[in-house]
Amino acid sequence: MLLIESSDIVFAVDSIPAIIAITNDTFIIISSNIFAILGLRALYFALAGLVDLFVYLKYGVAIILFYVGIKMLISEFYKIPTEISLVVILIFLGGSIVLSLIKRNRFSQ
Repeated sequence: MLLIESSDIVFAVDSIPAIIAITNDTFIIISSNIFAILGLRALYFALAGLVDLFVYLKYGVAIILFYVGIKMLISEFYKIPTEISLVVILIFLGGSIVLSLIKRNRFSQ
């Protein structure tokens, strides 16, 4: 039980850079991590069966994390608007899901 709960906390802490890429509002950062801790296990088990369906998802997430890292590095010099960050995240996340579904449909025929 301790291992499962600690993994929830690790996943929530891992999501901090993603939320900081969207906002600097302390309330939103803390509340989103609280909800992440509460809902991650249920989401994990719900998506565990679908992980083979989205073969390109890990690449999309890697690109998003790279973008967030670059955004955090340049934040002292240039502030990327929140809307741009959300669009970039949605494009890469949605694109990786769509490409995965296209690949799956292509090979299933």
